[in-house]
Amino acid sequence: MKVTVVGAGGNVGSNVALNIAQKDFAREVVMVDIEQKSGDRTIYPSKGRALDQWESAPITGFDTKLTGTVEYGPTEGSDICVVTAGVPRKPGMSRDDLLETNSKIVDQVITNLVKHSPDTIFIMVSNPLDVMAQVAHEASGVDRSKIMGMAGILDTARFRAFIASEINVSPKDIQALLLGGHGDTMVPLPRYTTVSGIPVTHFINEDRLEEIVERTKKGGGEIVNLMGTSAWYAPGAAAAQMVEAIALDQDRVFPCAVKPNGEYGIDDIFIGLPVKLGEGGIKEIIEVDLNDDERYLLDESADHVRSVIDEFKKLMNE
Repeated sequence: MKVTVVGAGGNVGSNVALNIAQKDFAREVVMVDIEQKSGDRTIYPSKGRALDQWESAPITGFDTKLTGTVEYGPTEGSDICVVTAGVPRKPGMSRDDLLETNSKIVDQVITNLVKHSPDTIFIMVSNPLDVMAQVAHEASGVDRSKIMGMAGILDTARFRAFIASEINVSPKDIQALLLGGHGDTMVPLPRYTTVSGIPVTHFINEDRLEEIVERTKKGGGEIVNLMGTSAWYAPGAAAAQMVEAIALDQDRVFPCAVKPNGEYGIDDIFIGLPVKLGEGGIKEIIEVDLNDDERYLLDESADHVRSVIDEFKKLMNE
C-alpha cells in the first residue's frame, strides 16, 4: 500500500502523513510539497518533515517509510492520494474566500497525480472542501466512487467532542451523524446522535443541544480565531482514518463529501452524506430518513454549495 499526501510540508498534510505512518498499514507514505524561500535560503518542508517523522519510527514503533519530495515522480503507483494543498484560512476569511486560489492549485495537483497514478483514489482536504472535490473530479476524470472529501468525519468529531465535554463522558461512546456542506450550512442531526445507544436528548435539553450544534457549525472558525490559522490535528486524524478504512477494506460508515447519483434527490454536486468506505473507495451512499426540517436544511446546504460552484465557474470564465 502506497499513499501520497500533497501539501505535506504544511501542518494538515504532515499530520495526515504521520497519522498514517503510525497506524503502520502502509508500505510507504510519499510527502509532496513545493520548495520555499526563507530569506536567501531555499527550504524543503516536505523533505524535512518526512525525515523528522521517519527518525521518530524507532521511538514510536512503526515501519511505514516516509519520503519527502518536491517532484511527482516518486508518487508513481500510489493507491491513495490525499490532497491538502492550498492556502490556509486566516482570521476573517471564509472558506469561500479561498476559492479562486485553491482551485488553481488543486487542478494542477490532480493533473500531476493522475499522470503518475491513473488508478488512484483521491481524498480531498483542501478548502472550500465541497468545491475542491468537484474541481478534482473534473480534473481527474475518475469515477465518483474514487473521489471524496474529508469533512463529515471532522465535523462529527467536533460535535462528539463538544457533547463529551458537556456531559462528561468518553467521546468514544458518542456516535453522531452530519450531512451537508462543510461550513456554516452543515446539518448536524441530533436525532441520530447517541451515547452508547442512548439518545443524546436524554442527557442534554433541546436548547443546550442547539447551542452545541451552532458551535459545531462554526468549529473551524473557532480554531482559526484562537490560533490565527486553520486546525490541523483533528483534520489530519480524520483524513488518515479514511485512508485506513479504504486500505484495510474496513467497510466503515462515515459522513464524507461525495457526489451522489440521485440519493437525497441530489446528483450534481459534492456534499456530505453517510457512506460505506472500503476497498475501491465509496461502496455505498446510505440514505437515512429525514424529517421535513432536516430535509429543508439539507436542501438549503446543497443550494449554498451550488452557489459557490456557480461562483467558481464565473471566476474561471473571466
